[in-house]
Amino acid sequence: MGGVSNNKGGTPVPPVTLPADCRLAGAAALRAALLDALARPASLLDGAAVERVDTTALQLLAAFRREAAARGHDVRWAAASDTLREAAEWLGLASLLDLPAVRPA
Repeated sequence: MGGVSNNKGGTPVPPVTLPADCRLAGAAALRAALLDALARPASLLDGAAVERVDTTALQLLAAFRREAAARGHDVRWAAASDTLREAAEWLGLASLLDLPAVRPA
């Protein structure tokens, strides 16, 4: 998948890579990474490595998506693990987070 460009010369932006353990203990670091991403014209999120996720992390991602939409900030997903996808669906956040479609194995 191609990266998201910053719309100024087509330079790809670095992805925000979610950690394998994406829970409360790492919320401050995730929040900082998402705030940093909002300072750019576009963001690429990579949730492929997520093995554990809790409501705190999903709420941060939901708040990020809402703020990004309000700013006209382009956000795309490189990938999302089954764990991330299932948790988002269970909490009713899958549509808001706009997670990528499942790719066939």
